[in-house]
Amino acid sequence: MSPPRPEPQPELLPGLVRAEVRRSRARTAAARAQRAAAAEPAAVDPVARVLVDVPLAHLDSPFDYAVPATMADTARPGARVKVRFAGQDVDGFVVARAAASDHSGRLTPLRRVVSAEPVLAPQVAALAGELAARYAGTRSDVLRLAVPARHAATEKQPSPPAPDLPAYDEAAAVAAWTDHEPAAAYLRHLADGGSPRAVWAAAPATDWPLLVAHAAAATRASGRGVLVCVPDGKDVARVGAALTAVLGPDQHVALTADAGPARRYRDFLAVSRGARRVVVGTRAAAFAPVADLGLVVCWDDGDDLHAEPRAPYPHTRETLLLRAEREGAGALVGGFVRTVEGDYLLRTGWAQELGATREARRRVTVAVVGEPDARSRGGRVPHEVHAAVKQALPSGPVLVQTPRLGYVTALACARCRTPARCLACRGPLALGSPTDPPSCRWCGTAAPSWACPECGHRGLRAPVLGDARTAEELGRAFPGTTVRTSSGDRVLATLSSASEIVVATPGAEPVAAEGYAAVVLLDTWLLLSRVDLRAQEEALRRWANAAALVRPGGRVVAVGDPGEPALQALVRWDPAGFAAREAAERGEAHLPPASRLATITGEPGAVDDALTLLVPPDGAEVLGPVDLADGECRAVVRVPRARGAALSAALGELQRVRSARKLDAVRVQVDPQTL
Repeated sequence: MSPPRPEPQPELLPGLVRAEVRRSRARTAAARAQRAAAAEPAAVDPVARVLVDVPLAHLDSPFDYAVPATMADTARPGARVKVRFAGQDVDGFVVARAAASDHSGRLTPLRRVVSAEPVLAPQVAALAGELAARYAGTRSDVLRLAVPARHAATEKQPSPPAPDLPAYDEAAAVAAWTDHEPAAAYLRHLADGGSPRAVWAAAPATDWPLLVAHAAAATRASGRGVLVCVPDGKDVARVGAALTAVLGPDQHVALTADAGPARRYRDFLAVSRGARRVVVGTRAAAFAPVADLGLVVCWDDGDDLHAEPRAPYPHTRETLLLRAEREGAGALVGGFVRTVEGDYLLRTGWAQELGATREARRRVTVAVVGEPDARSRGGRVPHEVHAAVKQALPSGPVLVQTPRLGYVTALACARCRTPARCLACRGPLALGSPTDPPSCRWCGTAAPSWACPECGHRGLRAPVLGDARTAEELGRAFPGTTVRTSSGDRVLATLSSASEIVVATPGAEPVAAEGYAAVVLLDTWLLLSRVDLRAQEEALRRWANAAALVRPGGRVVAVGDPGEPALQALVRWDPAGFAAREAAERGEAHLPPASRLATITGEPGAVDDALTLLVPPDGAEVLGPVDLADGECRAVVRVPRARGAALSAALGELQRVRSARKLDAVRVQVDPQTL
């Protein structure tokens, strides 16, 4: 039996009730005051224009929101905010504050300020709008490329200022650039606060990072900032070392994707806060908010790493040139070869030429030897190449460039030369190592008992060898000599001056401490056989980048057809003449840069719908659609260059219409790097 409950004490109840009522009224009043404060607009500029992070083309415009008084000081232009949009909380950037809105109804207030740090600079916000219009994309897509993800702990830390800048050494800068004309006038113009624009074809055996660093020093002498974009992290490290040598430590930051979120955001904030005025990095660094930008540099602008693989697919060169035009900065577009786009900048007068002197072009000897006879047993390396390597090895390392990665990347019948194909999927057969049987590169099926379907012969030959097989052959030919490979995931950045052979694929060539004694270019026909608009230009670029690593007085030997125009341009070291020839041929064929192209890619039905909705400008040609792999197809729209802006506007309108109607997506690329 449970004990009896205590009797309530009536004399205590009124006091308890009154206390609870008072507490409830206080809570209600506090909540009402909080809501009133949140609803009360800011006294000054109570309207925030917010660019909402929504990847829908028809919603690509700033939206007006009310700024509560409690957020008046933190909701500054460039800050990250949360807003209510389409029934959910989404991210956005405040791009401006205003005193009034064109919207006649009640404005929705900002949900909260994520961070008061102004990470979106006004010049970058304007650049994002221009790039979105240029490439028929959305500003939210551009800003994902421009502004790194927030790292809250890093944001709380201050950005220490850079140490005092050393005095500009004009004599050292002119001496470093002495092999290029008119470099002295270009540097003087930068140091005086001017904004010269140049297309630079570097001489062979040139320490180009040092020259870039001296151009940056000249610009910093005028009190302005510098932005340098290079293709990959290896080049970032080289330019960073040169900047440290010329400007001193802690004068620049490096912005790369592989730096990690905390470090990348820390370096970005150092630039955004004005603590650093010199930036070097890969393509994402093109959006760095450098204060008072005085010079933009794009090195090796023909490298496809400068082409952004994410929408709206902007190219680093075009991004930097837009910034130079908008912000009144100088420009330096350089490389060991000249692209047709660089040639166009010269022909239109937008930039001036910075070229190597005749003496500098002759300090490296380039020779071409013919391909060995396919029926000979001497392999694919001619006797002249063996002799050149043997002669160069006692004085330093030798670089051998081969265009294919792997061991044996293709096989053919040893008797009739019929390509060896897989019986299961018709894919090409290859060898992964000297002990593995032939296997398919597509499905992986082994074919140890392959026989030629044409002649029945079981013997195989290797028309195309990879870097591993090439290194194996050279190791047998030069016993006692160290042979290394640099390719794929095992890329060597630097090399000592010891006598050794390095076999590398294009773009993976290490930099020798004192330069290579000789450089060999194998299988040049393979790069020229690519079915691509830029095949010859790209082949020359890869060869020249390797040949430029030779030391002054060194030798370059290319194995190929001596009559090929690209190889002839390499022998003469004449990138200007080759670019002019390429530009003329493209002009006759109505190809870029003489015209503007755009591709529309997707499922056949979606592409047909897009072509039906597209209102092309006058003079436009529609080529295709043509079928591609994976069930997709592609159409090409071409217009004269003068109508390029109209084409971008028409494609942008197409994207907005398709987005509003929720049609199947298509991929639109303006001026794609390859076709």
